[in-house]
Amino acid sequence: MPLLTLSKRPAEPKIPRRYAGLARVLTRMKIAVIGTGYVGLVTGVVLARLGHSVICVDNDADKLEKLRRGEPPIFEPGLEEMLKAALASGRLGISESVSAATRASEIVFIAVGTPPGPDGTPDVGAVRAAACEIAAGIENYTVVVNKSTVPIGTADLVERLILDSGVAREHFDVVSNPEFLREGVAIQDTLQPDRIVIGSRSERATNLLLKALDGIEADVVTTDPHSAELIKYAANGFLAMKVSYINNIARLCEACDADVAHVARGIGLDARIGTAFLGAGLGWGGSCLPKDVAGLVKTAEQMGEDFKLLKAAQLTDVEQVERFVERIDRRLGGLKGKTLAVLGLAFKPSTDDLREAKSLVIIGMALKRGAVIRAYDPVAMPGARKVFPQIVYAADPYDAVRDADALVLVTEWDEFKKLDLGRAAAAMRGRVVFDGRRALSAEAVRAAGLEYHTIGSRPLGHDARGDAPA
Repeated sequence: MPLLTLSKRPAEPKIPRRYAGLARVLTRMKIAVIGTGYVGLVTGVVLARLGHSVICVDNDADKLEKLRRGEPPIFEPGLEEMLKAALASGRLGISESVSAATRASEIVFIAVGTPPGPDGTPDVGAVRAAACEIAAGIENYTVVVNKSTVPIGTADLVERLILDSGVAREHFDVVSNPEFLREGVAIQDTLQPDRIVIGSRSERATNLLLKALDGIEADVVTTDPHSAELIKYAANGFLAMKVSYINNIARLCEACDADVAHVARGIGLDARIGTAFLGAGLGWGGSCLPKDVAGLVKTAEQMGEDFKLLKAAQLTDVEQVERFVERIDRRLGGLKGKTLAVLGLAFKPSTDDLREAKSLVIIGMALKRGAVIRAYDPVAMPGARKVFPQIVYAADPYDAVRDADALVLVTEWDEFKKLDLGRAAAAMRGRVVFDGRRALSAEAVRAAGLEYHTIGSRPLGHDARGDAPA
């Protein structure tokens, strides 16, 4: 097999743009998925929907009980419906035993968490544990697929652990198949990915994995495991740098009275650049970009390279939220005793994920300065209560802005974009709106008698003051 190939999947069977009804898989396979987080659960449910016999495995008893009832432990549009359908069809099983699931499967996906350690180094302890448990269940030829985002060389580590457990070399192969799904559209991204990356040294393993993915039409990149592992890090690192770059440009826009939306459109229409990830705002969040950028920086350090460009992107991301809070503080003449209505807690819309959410940083900084917080999010408040039990959680956006000195929009949920700003203004004590995602209409905010402050353009409103740092 060539070191690197790029090919088109066959046109048939084709997945329709709407995934309500999926094409019939040509060959039903037996598959296990270890881990039921975003990646594992979505992968398992989609493979079952494609027609395979799938066992999803986890070691969390409460989570397993919910899954058996058809209740996903995460909020993801369309996931609950597909989970219940997969369970009802009999194509999806739930288990606590990795070894038993492995014995019943031809392909085993490792989709466990690899959280960053204190210095940013990814913790592959769960991958190690999964590999050892998989080894205990291998009886016939098995393809072990690492889907977790992992440091370079993790496929080699998994292979060594399985060999050290006494499994004969001819009984298994290890493949790297990184995921590229986005929370909020994870099912769509699994069914309609930009590309499928397979890092393998075995043509047999590659072909079996391709057979399992039959029915998903996408470009296929086949390469070695190290390159596949690096592709995931490199992609997210590049996207993170685009976000930090446009946020730096936004600062220039504030200083020279330009508009970052116009600048982003002007440069994004260049085919060499593109418009994706050029929305100025509060920076990155979630489970991928922060963790993967830190992981790539640490990987480079371990190989004797100082990735200064990516470190600068990290610094910009940290500073972006700090600047935002400083601007609010300065405009309100200090935050002590001031009430902030924080709209949006999840790191992005259509998810309840609070990992690296900018809302938590903003709330933490504001509380330290003596602010009172009234917060609202459509789905993420239960998780936020575990972090900040002392703040007020509102029943809806209008309850959140009641008697607030400032409205602070952090997550661009659609319902916030459709907010009745006149009603919100009538409930507020102050007249200030800080839009951290450029989600509101500046003219609509001003028409409601409120000041509009955002990222990358001048404040608007008859009482608005310039608030960009000197």
